[in-house]
Amino acid sequence: MSDKIRTVIVESPYAGDLAANRRYARAALRDCLSRGEAPFASHLLYTQPGVLRDGVAAERQWGIDAGLAIGRRMDATVVYTDRGYSVGMRYGIAAAQAAGRPVEYRSLTKGQEPKSADNSGSGTFDALVQQPSGGGPLGDDN
Repeated sequence: MSDKIRTVIVESPYAGDLAANRRYARAALRDCLSRGEAPFASHLLYTQPGVLRDGVAAERQWGIDAGLAIGRRMDATVVYTDRGYSVGMRYGIAAAQAAGRPVEYRSLTKGQEPKSADNSGSGTFDALVQQPSGGGPLGDDN
């Protein structure tokens, strides 16, 4: 293994079913870590209580801008597709492509088709993220 750990931006849906999308994003982070990567998911960090309010346009933009600034220093963007593609994900993909950063597409439900692009899927990954191997639940949704 290289001395430099691979750094990645994680793209996954946030808006919509917040609880399910947070669980899914945490499972995506876990997947990256299991691959030996150092993942960053601005949509999980900046939307925590007391940081930024996703429903306030100016604050949402601050988070997007901060995530893009960090993204410029990352090795790749990884897109988790099981729950579809949100507007924010498409924005992140376009920014990565414009910067010449590799974009990879992944699924947590190996062998299953991704949900529709409008993020209307139910949670086929729920069993996976509720009880990771060798541990308890991933935590509450807040």
